[in-house]
Amino acid sequence: MNRRHFCKTANLAICGGLMALAKPASALVVFPPTPSRILSLYNVRTGEHVRQAFWSDGQYLPDGLSRINHLLRDVRTNEVKTIDPDLLNLLCEVADHLGVAPEFQVISGYRSPGTNAMLAKKSRAVAKKSFHMQGKAIDIRMQGISLKDLRTAALNLRQGGVGYYPGPGFIHVDVGPTRTW
Repeated sequence: MNRRHFCKTANLAICGGLMALAKPASALVVFPPTPSRILSLYNVRTGEHVRQAFWSDGQYLPDGLSRINHLLRDVRTNEVKTIDPDLLNLLCEVADHLGVAPEFQVISGYRSPGTNAMLAKKSRAVAKKSFHMQGKAIDIRMQGISLKDLRTAALNLRQGGVGYYPGPGFIHVDVGPTRTW
């Protein structure tokens, strides 16, 4: 849900609540439930795919989060970590900003400290204190969407870090402090 949609929904809810106070109980305004948040994720390293609702009717869905956590596990150690739901919401907002379905190809999700240290020894592009180790970062691309457009959408949201890696063909997004590289 982008900010504009959130504000519009919140305003409708507040206005509806105020109008409900002025009406008899039999005329209360009933708002439809907020739609589900669904992600389609394809892990390019394992070939696994999941299309999963992780939020519905105002709450996170434990089974949905669990399936997403598993797909985003450290593929080198098979270790599963809880992925920050704010990161999943950010992915939905990026897709919404682009006007497309939230279908992402995942290059890297969670990384164990051991995997991250090994990767950091091989490349200076890997942060020693990466948000990947906290379940707060993901490296992605989208079929049919240019990396530049994907990066621009993430940057425009100003909700965390955005890294641009055109050589290997992905962008990094995280829910840490707002920054770019």
